[in-house]
Amino acid sequence: MAEVKALEHPTLKVPYEVLNKKFRTAQKTVDREVSHVQNAASELEKGLLKKSPTVGEINTLLGGVVEKLNVLKRKLVSSQSEGSVSEELEAAAVCKRRLDHLLEHACSSETVVAHWKRKRLDRMLVDHFLRCGYYNTALKLAKHSNIEDLTNINLFLISKEVEESLLRHETTNCLNWCYDNKSKLRKLKSTLEFNLRQQEFIELIRKDLRFEAIKHARKYFSIVEEDQLKDVQHVMALLAFPLNTEVHPYKDYFDEARWNKLVLQFRHDNFKLYQLSNISVFSVSLQAGLSALKTPICYKSEGERNPDCPVCSPALNSLAQSLPYSHCSQSRLVCHISGDPLNEHNHPLMLPNGYVYGELSAETDGS
Repeated sequence: MAEVKALEHPTLKVPYEVLNKKFRTAQKTVDREVSHVQNAASELEKGLLKKSPTVGEINTLLGGVVEKLNVLKRKLVSSQSEGSVSEELEAAAVCKRRLDHLLEHACSSETVVAHWKRKRLDRMLVDHFLRCGYYNTALKLAKHSNIEDLTNINLFLISKEVEESLLRHETTNCLNWCYDNKSKLRKLKSTLEFNLRQQEFIELIRKDLRFEAIKHARKYFSIVEEDQLKDVQHVMALLAFPLNTEVHPYKDYFDEARWNKLVLQFRHDNFKLYQLSNISVFSVSLQAGLSALKTPICYKSEGERNPDCPVCSPALNSLAQSLPYSHCSQSRLVCHISGDPLNEHNHPLMLPNGYVYGELSAETDGS
């Protein structure tokens, strides 16, 4: 169970954060629309307290209350309305489905547990493919294994759109993402939005739109953090430098590689927002398994390697090169020929060449 808790944190954390966000949005929508209904009801009450109100006035006021109630109902129920309760319920259902899936690990049926492990491997592969940029492969595997609701595909697809827009030198999508997650990014002390505004200023300078650049600076750089003042001063100094300047650090501001840095910063902040590791769960599991099996024998001559050892295989041998060796507090000797343990039922025998084999293997080969 400890293994499941360690590896399945992203499985529950991402939908929980989505649910939390949907809940807060729905709460703001409800509070706003309820306030409108209360105001309309107050107007109706005032109209009724007037001396001899006309039927037309009362009908108008009642119509206003009904209209506000219909708006409230539509925003609560309609799935097309942003911040609706239906979106919140859908996010809660995703959390429930993932919890039910993880509970299958504790099932007494070996068949159910084996099926769960197969699904978990597919989920790990989908996550790894998404991180590596193999989106089509990830989508096909998720659909084939029927695990779309158990993976964070939507999160990575949104990230893909933002990253691609940044590579096209567009900031709108990323700024919208920053606005949607403004409170969380503020808690993380993220500088992504500031850096995006910086880049917009630089692009205006690059297009020789210096007057627009000054207006942009007045709008977005008038109130900044104290540790950002130096960056603002450097950026503002670009107004006095040509695009082909060789003076540092101003030359670096015109470097196109800054867009790639923005992509990396967005990816880092996005992972941090949902408490995701930079390394996929599949990579962590693979490295842990290789390290647990790795011994000095795995890197001796090919003739001495164990053909049944995963680390000794050419495909995984290079991957495990930088990993630590396994910690073995109690050694166990096995026969090199059969792989059977050497014990009181299979005594070790040393041949004249210095190699040790099991008694059973020696008798079998000798006969």
